[in-house]
Amino acid sequence: MTVKITYHGHSSFTIESDGHTLLIDPFFTGNPLAKISADQARADFILLSHGHGDHVGDTVAIAKRTGALVICNYEISGWLGQQGVSKIHPLHIGGGNQFPFGRCKMTIAHHGSGLPDGSYGGNPAGFLLKLHNGKTLYFSGDTALTYDMKWLADEGVDMAILCVGDNFTMGPDDALKAIKLIEPREVIPCHFGTWPYIDIDVEDFQARCHTATAARCILLHAEESHVL
Repeated sequence: MTVKITYHGHSSFTIESDGHTLLIDPFFTGNPLAKISADQARADFILLSHGHGDHVGDTVAIAKRTGALVICNYEISGWLGQQGVSKIHPLHIGGGNQFPFGRCKMTIAHHGSGLPDGSYGGNPAGFLLKLHNGKTLYFSGDTALTYDMKWLADEGVDMAILCVGDNFTMGPDDALKAIKLIEPREVIPCHFGTWPYIDIDVEDFQARCHTATAARCILLHAEESHVL
């Protein structure tokens, strides 16, 4: 079975696997790269890496409209409940759970996590997904380079979705180091080009990835997809 990954710009992705639709960090409203609206987004599950507005995005509206289960840290789960979201599964870093699509584990990320209204958003995180069709995906969330990524090499990561935009997260140089630690088969860069602060030469990053690592780097524009 295949896994279809669709990029919505910034750090928002849809992953379709085994009849399930996962929406990660659904930032559509206010996203200058987005080509669809929040009303068009589909989801059975929504995964939130942290509380910043460009990642929580349209979660509340989409969760209420679709009935999707939101997977996030404990602090964000409480905040979502206050916004009227009823289907929530709290996780925390190092913990995982089995879901209909497979196993989801929260991984370490070094970043911030304040919520849009100033509430405390707990610790930021990434996600390690072990899908039922046998594919393993890692979504870094917003993070600095960390040597903890070395442990992911033991997981046989098929696809690593990594922030590369610099300024607020690791940039191209550190992302290349992350790839060498993780040893994924393929990489999709994200969190770049949305605003001038994070505008990088992503084609140069792709070329350097192919020269310096064994991973294949896939560049996607908004609403483009890649199939594993």
